[in-house]
Amino acid sequence: MRDDEKLEKAAGWLREADGLLITAGAGMGVDSGLPDFRGQEGFWRAYPALRHKGLSFEDMADPARFAEHPELAWGFYGHRLKLYRETVPHEGFAILRRWAQRMSHGVFVFTSNVDGQFQKAGLPEHRVHECHGSIHALQCLVTCTDDTWSATDFHPVVNETTSELESPMPRCPRCGALARPNILMFDDWGWVGLPYEKQQQRLATGISSVSKLVVVEVGAGVALPTVRRFSERFSAQRLIRINLRESNTKPPHGVGLEGAAAATLKTLDAQL
Repeated sequence: MRDDEKLEKAAGWLREADGLLITAGAGMGVDSGLPDFRGQEGFWRAYPALRHKGLSFEDMADPARFAEHPELAWGFYGHRLKLYRETVPHEGFAILRRWAQRMSHGVFVFTSNVDGQFQKAGLPEHRVHECHGSIHALQCLVTCTDDTWSATDFHPVVNETTSELESPMPRCPRCGALARPNILMFDDWGWVGLPYEKQQQRLATGISSVSKLVVVEVGAGVALPTVRRFSERFSAQRLIRINLRESNTKPPHGVGLEGAAAATLKTLDAQL
Protein backbone atom coordinates (compact mmCIF):
# COMPACT_ATOMS: atom_id res chain seq x y z
CA MET A 1 0.00 0.00 0.00
CA ARG A 2 1.32 3.47 -0.91
CA ASP A 3 1.94 6.09 1.81
CA ASP A 4 -0.93 8.31 0.62
CA GLU A 5 -3.31 5.32 0.73
CA LYS A 6 -2.17 4.51 4.27
CA LEU A 7 -2.74 8.11 5.36
CA GLU A 8 -6.26 8.18 3.88
CA LYS A 9 -7.14 4.86 5.52
CA ALA A 10 -5.84 6.09 8.89
CA ALA A 11 -7.71 9.40 8.53
CA GLY A 12 -10.92 7.49 7.75
CA TRP A 13 -10.60 5.45 10.96
CA LEU A 14 -10.04 8.62 12.98
CA ARG A 15 -13.12 10.29 11.46
CA GLU A 16 -15.36 7.29 12.27
CA ALA A 17 -13.99 6.48 15.76
CA ASP A 18 -15.89 7.08 18.99
CA GLY A 19 -12.80 6.55 21.17
CA LEU A 20 -9.02 6.99 20.85
CA LEU A 21 -6.47 4.67 22.45
CA ILE A 22 -2.97 6.17 22.38
CA THR A 23 -0.15 3.70 23.01
CA ALA A 24 3.35 5.12 23.31
CA GLY A 25 6.97 4.14 23.78
CA ALA A 26 10.19 6.14 24.09
CA GLY A 27 9.95 7.47 20.51
CA MET A 28 7.05 9.68 21.58
CA GLY A 29 9.31 11.87 23.74
CA VAL A 30 12.27 12.29 21.39
CA ASP A 31 10.67 15.22 19.51
CA SER A 32 10.30 17.05 22.84
CA GLY A 33 14.09 16.81 23.19
CA LEU A 34 14.19 13.83 25.53
CA PRO A 35 17.17 11.46 25.11
CA ASP A 36 16.75 8.18 23.23
CA PHE A 37 18.48 5.39 25.16
CA ARG A 38 18.47 3.16 22.06
CA GLY A 39 21.83 1.33 22.20
CA GLN A 40 24.87 2.11 24.35
CA GLU A 41 25.97 5.11 22.25
CA GLY A 42 22.64 6.91 22.68
CA PHE A 43 22.75 6.36 26.42
CA TRP A 44 26.38 7.43 26.78
CA ARG A 45 25.80 10.55 24.68
CA ALA A 46 23.21 11.61 27.26
CA TYR A 47 25.36 10.54 30.25
CA PRO A 48 29.07 10.77 29.34
CA ALA A 49 30.18 10.34 32.97
CA LEU A 50 28.65 6.86 32.96
CA ARG A 51 30.66 5.94 29.83
CA HIS A 52 33.87 6.54 31.81
CA LYS A 53 32.57 4.23 34.53
CA GLY A 54 31.60 1.61 31.93
CA LEU A 55 27.97 1.60 33.08
CA SER A 56 25.06 0.86 30.73
CA PHE A 57 21.39 1.82 30.96
CA GLU A 58 20.67 -1.72 32.22
CA ASP A 59 23.29 -1.23 34.97
CA MET A 60 21.64 2.00 36.10
CA ALA A 61 18.05 0.72 35.78
CA ASP A 62 18.63 -1.81 38.54
CA PRO A 63 17.36 -1.36 42.12
CA ALA A 64 20.62 -2.91 43.40
CA ARG A 65 22.42 0.26 42.23
CA PHE A 66 20.61 2.25 44.96
CA ALA A 67 22.04 -0.02 47.65
CA GLU A 68 25.55 -0.20 46.13
CA HIS A 69 26.04 3.43 45.05
CA PRO A 70 23.02 5.56 45.99
CA GLU A 71 24.61 8.90 45.01
CA LEU A 72 25.21 7.64 41.47
CA ALA A 73 21.80 5.95 41.18
CA TRP A 74 20.02 9.08 42.35
CA GLY A 75 22.31 11.22 40.17
CA PHE A 76 21.01 9.37 37.11
CA TYR A 77 17.35 9.37 38.14
CA GLY A 78 17.53 12.85 39.66
CA HIS A 79 18.87 14.24 36.39
CA ARG A 80 16.04 12.53 34.48
CA LEU A 81 13.43 13.82 36.92
CA LYS A 82 14.70 17.39 36.51
CA LEU A 83 14.82 17.00 32.72
CA TYR A 84 11.24 15.67 32.50
CA ARG A 85 9.99 18.49 34.73
CA GLU A 86 11.54 21.07 32.41
CA THR A 87 10.48 19.45 29.12
CA VAL A 88 7.63 20.97 27.11
CA PRO A 89 5.54 18.28 25.31
CA HIS A 90 5.75 18.61 21.51
CA GLU A 91 2.85 19.60 19.26
CA GLY A 92 1.88 15.97 18.60
CA PHE A 93 0.40 15.68 22.10
CA ALA A 94 -1.98 18.58 21.43
CA ILE A 95 -3.01 17.04 18.09
CA LEU A 96 -3.90 13.74 19.78
CA ARG A 97 -5.82 15.56 22.51
CA ARG A 98 -7.78 17.50 19.87
CA TRP A 99 -8.70 14.33 17.95
CA ALA A 100 -9.96 12.70 21.13
CA GLN A 101 -12.10 15.71 22.05
CA ARG A 102 -14.17 15.09 18.91
CA MET A 103 -14.93 11.49 19.98
CA SER A 104 -17.84 10.66 22.30
CA HIS A 105 -15.76 8.33 24.54
CA GLY A 106 -12.64 10.50 24.49
CA VAL A 107 -9.08 9.29 25.04
CA PHE A 108 -7.25 6.42 26.74
CA VAL A 109 -3.45 6.20 27.09
CA PHE A 110 -1.20 3.16 27.60
CA THR A 111 2.48 4.05 27.84
CA SER A 112 5.78 2.51 28.90
CA ASN A 113 7.19 6.02 29.40
CA VAL A 114 7.77 7.16 32.97
CA ASP A 115 8.09 10.87 32.12
CA GLY A 116 4.52 12.09 32.82
CA GLN A 117 4.41 13.98 29.51
CA PHE A 118 0.83 12.97 28.66
CA GLN A 119 -0.49 14.44 31.92
CA LYS A 120 1.68 17.53 31.42
CA ALA A 121 0.16 17.95 27.93
CA GLY A 122 -3.32 18.10 29.45
CA LEU A 123 -4.58 14.56 28.84
CA PRO A 124 -6.79 13.39 31.73
CA GLU A 125 -4.76 11.67 34.45
CA HIS A 126 -7.49 9.09 35.19
CA ARG A 127 -7.29 7.90 31.57
CA VAL A 128 -3.53 7.15 31.60
CA HIS A 129 -1.96 3.76 32.38
CA GLU A 130 1.83 3.92 32.95
CA CYS A 131 2.81 0.25 32.73
CA HIS A 132 6.38 0.86 33.97
CA GLY A 133 5.48 3.37 36.69
CA SER A 134 6.32 7.05 37.05
CA ILE A 135 9.47 8.99 37.90
CA HIS A 136 7.23 11.59 39.56
CA ALA A 137 6.41 9.15 42.39
CA LEU A 138 8.65 7.65 45.08
CA GLN A 139 8.60 4.43 47.11
CA CYS A 140 10.63 2.84 49.90
CA LEU A 141 13.75 1.01 48.68
CA VAL A 142 13.24 -1.82 51.20
CA THR A 143 9.47 -1.85 50.52
CA CYS A 144 8.45 -1.40 54.15
CA THR A 145 5.08 -0.24 52.78
CA ASP A 146 2.99 -0.45 49.61
CA ASP A 147 2.48 3.30 49.80
CA THR A 148 3.91 5.60 47.16
CA TRP A 149 4.19 9.38 47.39
CA SER A 150 4.81 12.36 45.15
CA ALA A 151 8.36 13.41 44.28
CA THR A 152 7.25 17.08 44.20
CA ASP A 153 9.30 18.06 47.27
CA PHE A 154 12.49 16.43 45.96
CA HIS A 155 14.70 18.90 44.07
CA PRO A 156 17.82 17.03 42.90
CA VAL A 157 21.15 18.79 42.41
CA VAL A 158 23.39 16.63 40.23
CA ASN A 159 27.12 17.04 39.53
CA GLU A 160 27.35 17.05 35.72
CA THR A 161 30.96 15.78 35.78
CA THR A 162 30.45 12.78 38.05
CA SER A 163 26.69 12.18 37.50
CA GLU A 164 26.33 11.95 41.28
CA LEU A 165 23.63 13.54 43.44
CA GLU A 166 24.95 16.36 45.63
CA SER A 167 21.71 17.32 47.40
CA PRO A 168 20.12 15.24 50.19
CA MET A 169 18.59 11.95 49.05
CA PRO A 170 14.86 11.34 49.56
CA ARG A 171 13.87 9.08 52.45
CA CYS A 172 10.88 6.89 53.23
CA PRO A 173 8.60 8.86 55.60
CA ARG A 174 7.57 5.61 57.33
CA CYS A 175 10.88 3.86 58.13
CA GLY A 176 13.55 6.38 57.14
CA ALA A 177 15.21 4.08 54.58
CA LEU A 178 16.37 5.43 51.24
CA ALA A 179 13.57 6.15 48.78
CA ARG A 180 13.74 5.22 45.09
CA PRO A 181 11.73 6.14 41.99
CA ASN A 182 8.45 4.23 41.66
CA ILE A 183 9.64 2.81 38.32
CA LEU A 184 9.78 -0.83 37.23
CA MET A 185 13.47 -1.63 36.72
CA PHE A 186 15.34 -4.77 35.65
CA ASP A 187 15.28 -7.69 38.16
CA ASP A 188 12.95 -5.57 40.24
CA TRP A 189 11.10 -7.62 42.86
CA GLY A 190 10.47 -4.64 45.13
CA TRP A 191 8.55 -2.40 42.74
CA VAL A 192 5.26 -1.15 44.18
CA GLY A 193 2.92 -1.65 41.22
CA LEU A 194 -0.41 -1.24 43.00
CA PRO A 195 -1.18 2.28 41.66
CA TYR A 196 -0.66 1.04 38.11
CA GLU A 197 -2.88 -2.01 38.59
CA LYS A 198 -5.64 0.46 39.45
CA GLN A 199 -4.81 2.47 36.32
CA GLN A 200 -5.00 -0.72 34.27
CA GLN A 201 -8.43 -1.59 35.68
CA ARG A 202 -9.78 1.89 34.92
CA LEU A 203 -8.40 1.73 31.37
CA ALA A 204 -9.88 -1.72 30.68
CA THR A 205 -13.30 -0.60 31.96
CA GLY A 206 -13.23 2.54 29.85
CA ILE A 207 -12.12 0.81 26.64
CA SER A 208 -14.84 -1.84 27.01
CA SER A 209 -17.52 0.83 26.50
CA VAL A 210 -16.13 1.93 23.10
CA SER A 211 -17.61 0.41 19.95
CA LYS A 212 -15.36 2.01 17.29
CA LEU A 213 -11.96 2.29 18.92
CA VAL A 214 -8.98 3.53 16.89
CA VAL A 215 -5.46 2.85 18.20
CA VAL A 216 -2.65 5.33 17.53
CA GLU A 217 0.70 3.83 18.54
CA VAL A 218 3.69 6.18 18.61
CA GLY A 219 7.38 5.37 19.03
CA ALA A 220 7.08 1.84 20.42
CA GLY A 221 9.95 -0.41 19.31
CA VAL A 222 10.29 -4.17 19.07
CA ALA A 223 13.11 -4.46 21.65
CA LEU A 224 10.58 -4.17 24.51
CA PRO A 225 7.35 -5.25 22.78
CA THR A 226 4.92 -4.59 25.66
CA VAL A 227 3.34 -1.54 24.02
CA ARG A 228 3.14 -3.08 20.53
CA ARG A 229 1.42 -6.19 21.90
CA PHE A 230 -1.08 -4.05 23.80
CA SER A 231 -1.83 -2.06 20.62
CA GLU A 232 -2.43 -5.21 18.59
CA ARG A 233 -4.65 -6.70 21.29
CA PHE A 234 -7.10 -3.80 21.05
CA SER A 235 -6.60 -2.75 17.42
CA ALA A 236 -9.59 -4.54 15.81
CA GLN A 237 -7.88 -3.79 12.46
CA ARG A 238 -7.73 -0.07 13.28
CA LEU A 239 -4.12 0.37 14.38
CA ILE A 240 -2.10 3.36 13.17
CA ARG A 241 1.52 2.52 14.00
CA ILE A 242 3.89 5.52 13.82
CA ASN A 243 7.57 4.69 14.12
CA LEU A 244 10.79 6.10 12.72
CA ARG A 245 12.45 2.72 12.09
CA GLU A 246 10.00 -0.06 12.99
CA SER A 247 6.61 0.83 11.52
CA ASN A 248 6.08 -2.67 10.06
CA THR A 249 2.52 -3.82 10.73
CA LYS A 250 0.65 -6.97 9.77
CA PRO A 251 -2.43 -6.20 7.61
CA PRO A 252 -4.89 -7.70 10.16
CA HIS A 253 -3.84 -5.04 12.67
CA GLY A 254 -3.77 -1.85 10.61
CA VAL A 255 -1.26 0.41 8.83
CA GLY A 256 2.29 1.52 9.57
CA LEU A 257 3.48 5.09 8.97
CA GLU A 258 7.24 5.58 8.92
CA GLY A 259 8.41 8.80 10.51
CA ALA A 260 9.06 10.81 13.67
CA ALA A 261 6.21 11.33 16.13
CA ALA A 262 5.46 15.07 15.80
CA ALA A 263 5.94 15.32 12.01
CA THR A 264 3.84 12.23 11.25
CA LEU A 265 1.01 13.32 13.55
CA LYS A 266 1.02 16.76 11.84
CA THR A 267 0.84 15.10 8.40
CA LEU A 268 -2.04 12.91 9.52
CA ASP A 269 -3.81 15.90 11.08
CA ALA A 270 -3.55 17.77 7.76
CA GLN A 271 -5.15 14.76 6.04
CA LEU A 272 -8.12 15.09 8.41
